[in-house]
Amino acid sequence: MRKKLAKIIATSFGFGYVPVAPGTFGALFALGISCLMIYLGMNPQEIFLIHTILIFLGYTLGVWATSVLENEWGHDPSKIVMDESIGTWITYLFITPNYYHYILGFILFRIFDIWKPIGVKYFDNKKTASSVMLDDVIAGIYAAIVLFLILKFFPF
Repeated sequence: MRKKLAKIIATSFGFGYVPVAPGTFGALFALGISCLMIYLGMNPQEIFLIHTILIFLGYTLGVWATSVLENEWGHDPSKIVMDESIGTWITYLFITPNYYHYILGFILFRIFDIWKPIGVKYFDNKKTASSVMLDDVIAGIYAAIVLFLILKFFPF
C-alpha cells in the first residue's frame, strides 16, 4: 500500500507514466488543476491559498514518495513528475489567475526546467530525494519572476 501511494503521488496521479515527455505531462497536470480552479469560479485569494497548499503538500509528499521509490526506480527517474507539478504551481503563485497567463507560465517553467540555469543545475546534480524536488522549485521561482515581469510590463 505504501509503494502504491508513493507511485500515485510521485507520478502526479499517473501522468508520469506517459511514455513521451513525462515531465511536460506533469506540468500539464498542474496547468489543468489551476485552470479548473478558474473554471470553477474561485477568486484569486482562494486560488493563491490552494496553490500554496498544493506546493507545500506536494513537496513534502513528493520527497517522501521519491525516497520510498528510489530503490525500485533509481534516482530521479522520468516517471517522477510531482516536481514538475510543484514548479508549475510556483510559477502561478503571484500572478492574476488567467488562462493565458497560465499557458505562458507553463511555457516559461518548461524552458527553465529544461535549460537548468544556475541553481537548477546545482540541485539537479545532487542525489537526494529533496534535490529531485528542489531543482524544479528553483526553475519555478525563475519562471515566476520572469512571468511576473512580463505581465507587469506587457499586461494582456
